[in-house]
Amino acid sequence: MNRTRRNFIQKTTLASSGIILGASAMSARSYNRIIGANDRVSVGIVGFSNRAKGALIPAFNGHSKAQNFEIVGVSDIWNRRRDEGAAFIKEKTGNKITQWRNNEEMYDKNKIDAVIISTADFQHALHTVEAAKAKKDVYCEKPFAETMEDARIGKKAVKESGIIFQIGSQRRSGANYHAADDFIKSGKFGDIVMVEMTWNVNQPGRWRLPKLTSEIKESDTDWKRYQMNRPPAEWDPRKYLEYRLFWPYSSGIPGQWMSHQIDTVHWFSGLDHPRSVAANGGIYLWKDGRKNFDTMSAVFDYGPADDPSSGFQVTYSSRFTNSAGGTKEIYYSNAGELNLDTNKVSDNGGLSQRHASAMGMKPNKLKGFNLSENAPKVVTSANTGADNMTSLHMLNWMECVRSRKTTNGPVEAGYNHSIANIMTTAALRTGLKATFDAKNQDVLAGGKVFKY
Repeated sequence: MNRTRRNFIQKTTLASSGIILGASAMSARSYNRIIGANDRVSVGIVGFSNRAKGALIPAFNGHSKAQNFEIVGVSDIWNRRRDEGAAFIKEKTGNKITQWRNNEEMYDKNKIDAVIISTADFQHALHTVEAAKAKKDVYCEKPFAETMEDARIGKKAVKESGIIFQIGSQRRSGANYHAADDFIKSGKFGDIVMVEMTWNVNQPGRWRLPKLTSEIKESDTDWKRYQMNRPPAEWDPRKYLEYRLFWPYSSGIPGQWMSHQIDTVHWFSGLDHPRSVAANGGIYLWKDGRKNFDTMSAVFDYGPADDPSSGFQVTYSSRFTNSAGGTKEIYYSNAGELNLDTNKVSDNGGLSQRHASAMGMKPNKLKGFNLSENAPKVVTSANTGADNMTSLHMLNWMECVRSRKTTNGPVEAGYNHSIANIMTTAALRTGLKATFDAKNQDVLAGGKVFKY
């Protein structure tokens, strides 16, 4: 094994276990809230969703005993979800937990230290604001926000409160992704010239819950509270339960899938957001009343704002209608590729001897190596479960709640992927090129501020 490969593997193996990552300086506010090593950390679940049941709570339970964390209650505005959450926790841990009808009731009791937020996409930043005001640490599912207004107030609340925050972009706790980041930032990869990303499934039932939508009653939940700051609408069980299919409750593909992948572009390149986005899409096959597209493609221009001659392009495509190609995340330089599907660096496509000689140049080819030993493959099935990266990401959050150090997924990561998501949504829904007003922190479509 060569030294470069060995160093990457050793460093990122430690990193993914939470031993050396998130070691940046803690704020004074956060330092003052350090919890004693022997004190149990009490956690509330905000929204007992399928994601909470299938992945987040199992990941939490995998580390709760060693870290001395305990789920003590569930807050959900639907009575059925509260009952199911309490029954699920009792089945898995034997503990009887508290049921709160809403977050105000939960925070009023003030018996918790932290929360795990897994509510509807558009609610994440707003629920983070509530937690930050109550001085509760947060593990928040992605996407962070679906509008810039929500993103701005969410980020501000986290920064001003000093809470520990983890955005649920679990790639940030994957050893292979840390190895990729280290390799690119070392300069050995060369300048990024192109990134290709795909996320394809063939799942007509993805994000559909027909049985539940036929069973839920408006009287059993709080529809007004659910809508938060979205335009008031008549009761619609599909928008409540199948929100991922309906804008402005979710952007669909950008918020659910692209947010994971585009986050790595910001992380690896050090750039906060695209300079521009052009996108197109449609509901081409699954005409079931949804408003969010079943197919989309976007082209991003990335680079420094003050140097338009420098940068690279990102292409992203996704479809529900044919799974060929699966997921793909490939970074290209003039010397080869970094492939996060195979977890290999190779000279594929690098400048060959023949073409270099014709121009009086030297050939440029990378030396191949594996990014990480036994790196887990990204899961795209509807229920990913407590996969390895989610488990490590949850552990990192738990450790940072105690140490008050910065998590692998700080609020800036969530804020920045939200910018890219919202730019994509703006381009998709207006047909205009989207740009970003850095001064006012607004997404523009055709030069005008985009909201809905």
